[in-house]
Amino acid sequence: MIFGIPVREFIAFVLMGLGLIFLVGSAIGMLRLPDFYSRVHASGNSETLGTALVFLGLAVYNGFTDASFKIIVIFLFVFLGNPIGSHILSKAAYKTGHPVWTRKHADEVEEFEKQAGEEEN
Repeated sequence: MIFGIPVREFIAFVLMGLGLIFLVGSAIGMLRLPDFYSRVHASGNSETLGTALVFLGLAVYNGFTDASFKIIVIFLFVFLGNPIGSHILSKAAYKTGHPVWTRKHADEVEEFEKQAGEEEN
């Protein structure tokens, strides 16, 4: 027992907590990053790891049962499918001419905002 909690439950709690941290990081990345490609990268990598950790935590919590086996199979599908899907989305966007964000573009936006602010005065 660790802090009065059975070891299996403690390990499951730690795995699910770490998974939650990665999933929250993925959500923040989706909101904060500037363009499509960065957002796909953030969601593809951290969401895969976060989901994997949560599923492994659930499997540890359930013990060696049929439900744990099913959870591990779902984990494998997510682990294989999510990065492939992210790559396909990015490649399709690039081939169709979706623009890539650059710092130069951000500087132009800042300059435009400055000019708009000066015109108001």
